[in-house]
Amino acid sequence: MPKPLPIQILPIGHIPEIRPGDNLPRILLAAAKKSKLSFQQNDILVLAQKIISKSENRMIDLTTITPSQRAIDLAAASDNDRSRKDPRLVELILRESRRVVRDHPVLIVETHHGFICANAGVDQSNILGENIVSLLPQNPDASAKKIAQALLKLTRKKIAVIISDTFGRPWRLGLINVAIGCYGIPPLVDLRGTRDTHGKPLHATIIATADELAAAAGLAMPKSASTPAVLIRNFAYKSSTEPATKIIRPAPDDLFR
Repeated sequence: MPKPLPIQILPIGHIPEIRPGDNLPRILLAAAKKSKLSFQQNDILVLAQKIISKSENRMIDLTTITPSQRAIDLAAASDNDRSRKDPRLVELILRESRRVVRDHPVLIVETHHGFICANAGVDQSNILGENIVSLLPQNPDASAKKIAQALLKLTRKKIAVIISDTFGRPWRLGLINVAIGCYGIPPLVDLRGTRDTHGKPLHATIIATADELAAAAGLAMPKSASTPAVLIRNFAYKSSTEPATKIIRPAPDDLFR
């Protein structure tokens, strides 16, 4: 059996500021060429959520938002010595949410996608304009599929796509990139029924493969640099059309509801 090649994490540079309606697959191909990279069969393309949101015009000007009384009250409750939430921002967070999980000291919500996260993914970083914020893509899995299919037509190569975003985690400090959308790669790999290296059966091991790949790509996506796209190469996987929403723990299995 041939020795597996080392997994590579290859950042794609030269990506311009993305604007609504931009053709992301063509932009990514041009950027890869400038970075002296070419897409290869079974590459995994990890894209930061922000460029998806920009291309899909998921950008909102806060000056167009009128906050509800609930948003005003939540913003006031967040007031402390360091910062106070803009009621218009809180209003957007509420609009993007199914429910508020916790409102202090951080606004934790369940988004319409089913993600449990801070501020419903509404974000002001890496965006031009003082009052402009971005929302999560409406359907990140559909976005990943669209890009993967476009790249297949353009390159004749099968390329899996993961859309990542930065999430916090219960009980652990620090942020990490996770997959909020994917296409072409299984979001979960179920190892139950297989055996470890000592022959012992595995009973509960399900690997969140898409999350692990998103986290690995995050190492090459520093917040201070414009590197919203990374190629992961030589990672072995089986093709899949399962969505990243499969990673969301079902409500009956949620230990904290």
